[in-house]
Amino acid sequence: MYKRLKEVSKLQRINPKYISMREYTQKISENNYPKRIFSGIQPTGNLHLGNYLGAVQKWIQLQDNGENVIWSIVDMHSITLPHDPKELSNNILKMTATLLACGIDPKKSILFQQSTVDTHAQLCWILGCLTSFTRLARLPQFKEKSETLKSIPLSLYIYPVLQAADILLYKATDVPVGQDQVQHIQLAQELAIKFNKKFGNTFPSICVVEDASQRIKSLRDPSKKMSKSDQTSKSRLDILDKPEILIEKLKKAVTDFTSKVTYEPEKRPGVSNLVTIHSMLTGKSPDQICSEVEGLDTGKYLLIYKLVLADVIVEKLNPIREEFSRLIREPAYLQEVLRNGTERATEIASDSWCEVRNKIGFENDIFHVNKSIRNII
Repeated sequence: MYKRLKEVSKLQRINPKYISMREYTQKISENNYPKRIFSGIQPTGNLHLGNYLGAVQKWIQLQDNGENVIWSIVDMHSITLPHDPKELSNNILKMTATLLACGIDPKKSILFQQSTVDTHAQLCWILGCLTSFTRLARLPQFKEKSETLKSIPLSLYIYPVLQAADILLYKATDVPVGQDQVQHIQLAQELAIKFNKKFGNTFPSICVVEDASQRIKSLRDPSKKMSKSDQTSKSRLDILDKPEILIEKLKKAVTDFTSKVTYEPEKRPGVSNLVTIHSMLTGKSPDQICSEVEGLDTGKYLLIYKLVLADVIVEKLNPIREEFSRLIREPAYLQEVLRNGTERATEIASDSWCEVRNKIGFENDIFHVNKSIRNII
């Protein structure tokens, strides 16, 4: 039923199951744990269309299906590299408003700020004791990011351990992530198994739910995924971009000299990327899209087709941008949403942390000792 992940490291025994959305909805849980879905997003930069179509839309679908879902704004991850404190604080509220504008419902989902639940860092330390620098240094994202740094911060090493703590703290059974994060989920699974074997069954096995975010490519280089970290803003379509900016970015999107619209990812990656975006926005297949615009005079560099696609994108994103503009003017409400989310997340996390601390031998702490002394007196 499941398509096994290909091994991408020397790790032989740990292979989380990688499943499509259709398979996911039909899946019968293999765990003796309640099904719980967890995912996180960094409050760095604006959400772009790849984030929205590949991840956030799926989050909304899962919450609307009545699943037990937890979404975290992972601000601790965002300080792995140098940052501006004031900008980070603003970005947390901005990301909250954006997610709500997209359709995340705090009544159906738990939405919270990672750093407000201190047991994330505590469990990270415990899990860090179960892995090694050698193991973490093999992860490709560390290799990629460390190559450009003169001094490598410890946080860059332990980033995946904190990510494992994020997942295991809530005993998540299903984690929607992109292909570039799969090895980090493998590490989380490895650490869960190590902990269970050493201290007793505590954490469930993890299923990776397919995230389509990497299907959306950069407008300037379709060999790469659309990314918030890309130095040129022309490479991505931010969901808060004004219509005129979206249109201008699309007009400059890399295509080729053939005016016909076809879906051939290998031969025509730029054009195919635009068709993929069109397909995911409308729910139509790429073949349907190509058929519908077959008689269209697409013009030089497919300019006419780009304008057709721009209309579709603007129509989809305008309501989100308008709702964001309303929400961002209500910081008290946004803070209340995060505060309520923290309370609900803390309730779950505290139970997990109590179980962990008892199993590793932390139960004889000063609070218990003081209580015992008071009882004797």
